Amino acid sequence: MPRTVVVTGGTSGIGRAIAQQFAADRAEVFITGRHADSVEVTAKELGVHGVVCDATDPGQVASLAARLGELDVLVNAAGGLPETASPDRAPLEALLAQWHASLAQNLLSAVLTTAAIQDRLTGDSSVISIGSIGAERRGGSYGAAKAALAAWNASLSAELAPRGATCNVISAGYIAGTNFFRGQMSDERHRALVEETHDKRPGTVDDIAQTACFLASPGARHITGQTIHVNGGAFTTR
Repeated sequence: MPRTVVVTGGTSGIGRAIAQQFAADRAEVFITGRHADSVEVTAKELGVHGVVCDATDPGQVASLAARLGELDVLVNAAGGLPETASPDRAPLEALLAQWHASLAQNLLSAVLTTAAIQDRLTGDSSVISIGSIGAERRGGSYGAAKAALAAWNASLSAELAPRGATCNVISAGYIAGTNFFRGQMSDERHRALVEETHDKRPGTVDDIAQTACFLASPGARHITGQTIHVNGGAFTTR
């Protein structure tokens, strides 16, 4: 039987690439997104199921879970930089709103979705969450939320491993060809980020998609509770 895969934030960028890769492997894929038009278009293009769901909304996440049977793979790819606060807000209010948005989009979305569907995980399921090199340096509220995502993942792994599920974070470096920077990526900044890598190239969405598929494969069953850095050597561990 084909595996069942859910990819939150699956309408663009990394999430879309991951959904496309699993669909190519003949999995039954569900993608989610906040906007009905983009969910419908992307689902049709990829040949997958589309579900309108804001992963930060408990009610919508519960409705998503209610549609699912047994689940083999959950990819928490929803997230991103928070919107710029209104200039009319007081500075501390704007700062608080920014941090709340970062935590909601990049941490709580994964926490809520995973909690809602964890009873549907099979004995060899995989939970994969998309982190960021921003958790290691210069990440601000976004990086702090991604660092918290990795800490939560370690705890989640200990909770779900006795049931046979693996839980890992893919910490992505600079990935070109996405709308993450909302058109604000300058040529100078691009060159600087590429120069930080060992292989002197930006990452691609396919780099992350292939890593996700590996973490959901039989060859990765003893890898859990880990943060896998995919950044061309821009940040290294030992």
